[in-house]
Amino acid sequence: MGKAYLAIDIGASSGRGILAYMEEGVLKMEEVHRFLNHPIEKDGGLIWDVDHLFNEIIAAMKACASFGRRIDVMGIDTWGVDYVLLDEKGNRLSDCHSYRDTSRHKVNEVHGKIPFEKLYKKTGIQFQGFNTVYQLQDDLEKGLLGKAHSLLMLPDYLNYLLTGRKEQEYTNATTTGMVNCLTHRWDEEILAKLGYNPSLFLPLSEPGTMVGRLKKEVEEEIGYQVEVAHVASHDTASAVLSIPLKKDEPYISSGTWSLLGLEVEKANSSEQARKYNYSNEGGLDYSFRFQKNIMGLWMIQEIRNELSPKPDFPAMVEMAKANPSKKRVDVNSSKFLSPKSMIGAIKEEVGEVPIGELIHIVYASLSESYARSLKEIEDITGKRFEKLHITGGGGKNAFLNELTAKAIARPVEVGPIEGTAIGNLLMQMLAAKEISSLKMGREIIKNSITIQEVQP
Repeated sequence: MGKAYLAIDIGASSGRGILAYMEEGVLKMEEVHRFLNHPIEKDGGLIWDVDHLFNEIIAAMKACASFGRRIDVMGIDTWGVDYVLLDEKGNRLSDCHSYRDTSRHKVNEVHGKIPFEKLYKKTGIQFQGFNTVYQLQDDLEKGLLGKAHSLLMLPDYLNYLLTGRKEQEYTNATTTGMVNCLTHRWDEEILAKLGYNPSLFLPLSEPGTMVGRLKKEVEEEIGYQVEVAHVASHDTASAVLSIPLKKDEPYISSGTWSLLGLEVEKANSSEQARKYNYSNEGGLDYSFRFQKNIMGLWMIQEIRNELSPKPDFPAMVEMAKANPSKKRVDVNSSKFLSPKSMIGAIKEEVGEVPIGELIHIVYASLSESYARSLKEIEDITGKRFEKLHITGGGGKNAFLNELTAKAIARPVEVGPIEGTAIGNLLMQMLAAKEISSLKMGREIIKNSITIQEVQP
């Protein structure tokens, strides 16, 4: 029997554990555990309950045994930018703050020390007020950074709790806005100008390598030993690895956020890319995802949370279809990042409308935002792309896929839906030497899933 793997995929609203193994050249997967996740209000801010997340990871590992498999390797991916500060004993200095806590977005303070144009030229990371580079300034002002002995991005911290090893993984580190896109290392000038102690930032580990084995107390709790791998721990990096892409084929990783982009070998930190607010986030073998953040299905999720009773997502699609609208909103407006009421924030833009029409406005605005972003990346690269790939849970929304195909006036290929977990698993298999390359892994995925084509 071959090796068994566990992908822990944690998003901003939920997490799950996916058990996987190879069988006759096909990747077999089974969800063994699912749990909720959301930011918690505390002291006027928003934090993540990292103890809850760790306990759920342990529960997922235990659940594998009930499915008749003990896993050999596991890996964790989460969103980017959020982190934990540790003292010299390895204990948390403070809570893990959520990127949606706008009180920590110290943009003016950072840009007063180093202009964004220079930050972008060095890192290639698009401007987003919640990037780690701005959050750390808040810790500096409050005196917390001076007490810190090390910094770990969220998945690195969870790996640390499992193994006792402090390591920083490359793809997630690039989301901080402090990794140089030419050297692929922490940029010393940025750290110096912002007053961030360079000793907090460890050498960067590549995805597809091993972190280490479980600590003794964790092994005793779950009942067996497991190796923890460095996957592409930024969830979008994992998702894109799963797509059977050919050269010059753009993608959308569709979920709470939508990321539209293109795999490239070298970063593009040109003035044109900066003006269009495109990002260069790290991938496997120091490649880049040249992409743009779009608000994504967060707005739909928040609308649902305000309705009583809560409709399921297919019901919301039917409501939208029955109430078409020509009104639109800018889905990337900061007004929709963390409003007290998403419905209220949208109505401030479009006026009083029935809830079905409001849902339609969001879906249509999203698809048109995708079309604009695709046009921008074509302008930057001087290329015209013949189709668009969609991966991630948002790919299950056939209505949004149809709107997107119409908006871009070309075919959309949908799949794999479980892209993030699959990309996570491929890097575990690379670390375990069950596959020898990403190309080999993508061939396996092509044989393991069905790709759906949506015509405009």
